[in-house]
Amino acid sequence: MQGLRIRVRGQVQGVGFRPFVWTLAQDLGVTGHVLNDPEGVLIEAYGPVASLPDLIHSKAPPLSRIDAIEVSEITGKSPADFRIIASSGTGAETRVTPDAATCAECLAETQTPTDRRYGYAFANCTHCGPRYTILRALPYDRAQTTMAEFPMCPDCASEYADPADRRFHAQPIACPVCGPRLWIEPAHEDPIAEAAARLRHGEILAIKGLSGFHLACDARNAGAIANLRRRKHRPAKPFALMGTLAMIRQHASPTEAEVALLSDPSAPIVLLSSNGTLPEGVAPNQNTYGWMLPYTPLHHLLIEAFGGPLVMTSGNLSGEPQVIGNDEAREKLAPFADAFLMHDRDIARRLDDSVERITLHGPMVLRRARGRVPGTLPLPKGFEDAPQVVAYGGQMKAALCLIKNGQALLGHHLGELDEALTWEAFQQADRDYAALFDHKPQVVAVDLHPDFRASRHGTARAEAEGLILQEVQHHHAHIATCMGENLWPLDEGKVAGIILDGLGLGPDGTVWGGEILLGDYLGFERAAHLSPAPLVGGDRAQAEPWRNALARLDQAGLSDWADALFPDAPRDMLRMAAARGLNAPMSTSAGRLFDAVAACLGICSAGQSYEGEAAMTLEALALKAPSPDPHHAYQMPETPNGFDASQMFKAIRADLGTQTSIQTIAWRFHAGLAQTFATAAAALVKDGQAKAVALSGGCFQNALLLDLTLRALGDTPVLIHTKTPANDGGLALGQALVAAARATATPESM
Repeated sequence: MQGLRIRVRGQVQGVGFRPFVWTLAQDLGVTGHVLNDPEGVLIEAYGPVASLPDLIHSKAPPLSRIDAIEVSEITGKSPADFRIIASSGTGAETRVTPDAATCAECLAETQTPTDRRYGYAFANCTHCGPRYTILRALPYDRAQTTMAEFPMCPDCASEYADPADRRFHAQPIACPVCGPRLWIEPAHEDPIAEAAARLRHGEILAIKGLSGFHLACDARNAGAIANLRRRKHRPAKPFALMGTLAMIRQHASPTEAEVALLSDPSAPIVLLSSNGTLPEGVAPNQNTYGWMLPYTPLHHLLIEAFGGPLVMTSGNLSGEPQVIGNDEAREKLAPFADAFLMHDRDIARRLDDSVERITLHGPMVLRRARGRVPGTLPLPKGFEDAPQVVAYGGQMKAALCLIKNGQALLGHHLGELDEALTWEAFQQADRDYAALFDHKPQVVAVDLHPDFRASRHGTARAEAEGLILQEVQHHHAHIATCMGENLWPLDEGKVAGIILDGLGLGPDGTVWGGEILLGDYLGFERAAHLSPAPLVGGDRAQAEPWRNALARLDQAGLSDWADALFPDAPRDMLRMAAARGLNAPMSTSAGRLFDAVAACLGICSAGQSYEGEAAMTLEALALKAPSPDPHHAYQMPETPNGFDASQMFKAIRADLGTQTSIQTIAWRFHAGLAQTFATAAAALVKDGQAKAVALSGGCFQNALLLDLTLRALGDTPVLIHTKTPANDGGLALGQALVAAARATATPESM
């Protein structure tokens, strides 16, 4: 009998795909079978199968992502029925599904007194719940997860075995009889009620969630928030918040797009404009707060019992990764927490919460983590024959990237690699991704900077395993990431990349960070840049904005103003160091330009308590500027030495002298920076040297700067980040694409 063999590739395991196909087969009267294997889902079907491929594509389960459906005809004896059969094969050609927020059906069960999962903190099904965070190895079966130690009770086993049940082969399936249990320390018979009571009394709780511990307190209690800041030694960095949509609407006015993003199964933290009704301590000097909805039954039960929004910040020691183990939490979080809300389902791998926002120009990813990884991205046209590549990213906001079979896996946010435990997490992620995706690279890509730990790691691996090593300049990788996520074809031509960030080693040995590069995946040339200034004190210039202001003001002939602004600073010593080039590398960094302007306005001049504090405060001020006029922007003239900031600092001093508000000055700085770079980049497109402008680098996570730059570019074709971080969290994707392009290039194209 004639039939069809249907291969479905993509995110199709652990999402209820096989029972979905089984149900379609019952409805159509089709016989055959469906199974998981290392390449995805494989179906052999006989009977009235003509419509089956289209139905699979149009009605796929909500958590699935189909990359391809391949159909071929087969001939054989028609089976008597349609069956779901066991997984087969080894290896990992298919994706692992990211963790997903609690679905409406599971939530309703936990809220229904007559349901056997009423009040149960670990309800889940094939449409929701833990996936990647409980997975130890492929294939994705219960025995390969941290649920293996919880044998199913007869009721759960019956649901698990029934193809018509939405819990069919839901690997984390559980109930109060057989699943994980919840408790609170100090002990209490009702952990949720006790946790809520403690929160109402202003206490701080350590809560074990889906992918790590959070520290929580009442978001309306200024004293509790201040206490949490004191204990964590976190004076100003914004805290994340959790609440129901109704609670969020009491403190913000989310748009439809923001509500949709909050409600996405990935459940990210979403930056929303604040209405000022919560204590200033939630996010000092900021006008946006990071909100997320409850995304596990435990969170829903706790928020409902507490009756209000909670601060929900990462449970970790400063600079260290998030705590995931119970004993680890008792040891490390005891100085912060008054009580512990714990459970006994192990977390296989830690993931921070993803952080995203909606701008005037679409979504923006600031941190790619829980709910987004290990999702993959398709490679642009021209990369079909790319070899397997592993790219190791940068030093800050570290993340890895693997390329295989036309897909790129951009890994989760890891953090600053100088921290010992983060470095351990980086090495573990390297092993995890390689094992989970059966990845055997032929090429290793690293940043050009030889002192980055990730670069040393990749170089050592390439040498030890005889792999091809590709060094990729930092800002070239940034524009390649932006091109890649926008599916810019390999042979489409050059773009003019505006890359504004903190730092990256240039091929000339200086520190870059305010650049226009003209290039493609294969190479680039530097078309324009900020005029360089010394980073006096090296890395200390990144932490102390006044150093950058001193350097820029001296360049502008405004040393007297610098003396007045920073009377107690060791100015003479730093000026001598700059003059002699002692620990004062020259840099075109746009990030340090933000710091210099902020210091001139009295913002974080002595030091920043977290990375980007000065720039974020400057953006928040600029957004409050009354009736800003783009004609008064501080544009920087182009000189043989780069875009000269001297006139800008002179204008800032003059405006301060006429009592111009610092909000207006902050806006004029943003607008001037945007207009300066946009004008030069657009000219490259206009005269045919480039086909589009690409915007990348951490500064473009400033929504105001992004908007002003796009306005200044007008109708010039533009590529922006919407799926990957513009900061170094996306860097490895660009590295991998550049390395793959070089590996597949012909001599004529180089």
